[in-house]
Amino acid sequence: MTATPSEPDTTPEEYRQRALLFADLGRYDDAAAEVAAGLVDAPLDAELLATLARVHLVADQPAEALVAADRAVSAAADTLPALVVRAMALADNRRFGEAAVVAADILARWPADAYAQRTGAALLSESRNGQDALNAAWNGVRVAPTDAEAHLVLAVVAARLRLFDLAQRAYAEALDLDDAIGDAQLDVGIVRLERRRWALALEGLADEAAIDTTAQARPEEAELPRAYPAPDRPDPAPTAYDSTAGLRGDVFREPAPVSRPRGPVLDPAGDSRDAVRQMIMYGSNGVLVAGLLTALMAQASSGASRVWAGLISVIIFVAILVWVSRRLTEPTATALTRLRQQEKPLAIAAYATFVAPLIVFGYALVGGLIPLVAAMVVAAAAEMIILVRR
Repeated sequence: MTATPSEPDTTPEEYRQRALLFADLGRYDDAAAEVAAGLVDAPLDAELLATLARVHLVADQPAEALVAADRAVSAAADTLPALVVRAMALADNRRFGEAAVVAADILARWPADAYAQRTGAALLSESRNGQDALNAAWNGVRVAPTDAEAHLVLAVVAARLRLFDLAQRAYAEALDLDDAIGDAQLDVGIVRLERRRWALALEGLADEAAIDTTAQARPEEAELPRAYPAPDRPDPAPTAYDSTAGLRGDVFREPAPVSRPRGPVLDPAGDSRDAVRQMIMYGSNGVLVAGLLTALMAQASSGASRVWAGLISVIIFVAILVWVSRRLTEPTATALTRLRQQEKPLAIAAYATFVAPLIVFGYALVGGLIPLVAAMVVAAAAEMIILVRR
């Protein structure tokens, strides 16, 4: 998607507000175009970049969302909205370890902020569910006991921990505070992106909760900041864990039609270049260490060193492929093709990083020090290219 020329005297905030309006109508392509126009004059505006990341998230484009979120954090590393959208993008790209680190950072930085606590708890639950996520969800309810979304997050976290009785009561409380929660999973737009995300997560857990009807919350785990209504109160509204009605099963509303961005707004070349550089450093260092260990083992037993070389070379090669495919926000072949056209030395170093562990595997097959030395020379050359070009 190419950015249209920006209008004179239009501020980045005005572009952002127009993008929000388009997103509320499900016109995510037009919303992305508005943000792109604003970025022409303000390429480092953190709010515009975070808004773009949200547009891509709601349009189910996690790779593009992560590119925008990373740039938003680079522009304003200490702002809560940028960190939240980056954690969501990391989780949607299945980089759960990094998402958990960001979520924990959010919880630690803003312990008294209701939005930070409930959002950080939900994101931590998505990435690394456990007692820490449940404690954070409880804290979100304590900070804002009348906030329906805080109770919704507690319901999601509890359901993921199979505390279905607690989840049901928390969801019922959320509905009492705001009955629009029941249809939140059908919302469009990005203003309530988090609420929609948690509601969708809860809906996905509803069937599992209906199957496991014996799970009970343990009251000694935490004390509610205020008493929830009993799960068997008279005439209960259908909740997420009502096995007969499902999530607001008495109300059906068709999701609004949406139009997704047809291409990336931001050029992923910079992010891909950084990812390839990291891959080269990790891979070449791994081969150098493996080569030294193999050479030392060969002094004691040639056979044992060859077995070790075969095993470690396969591990390094597979690890490089898996890591770079998960780190890149575009196909690996696309990134390498661009490097061949624009930065040939970096492309050569990347291919050398792939070749070096294969040469170590060659030592495992035929023996002799020549393949081992050749692998270390290739790995060292790849790393030297990165260090010189830095």
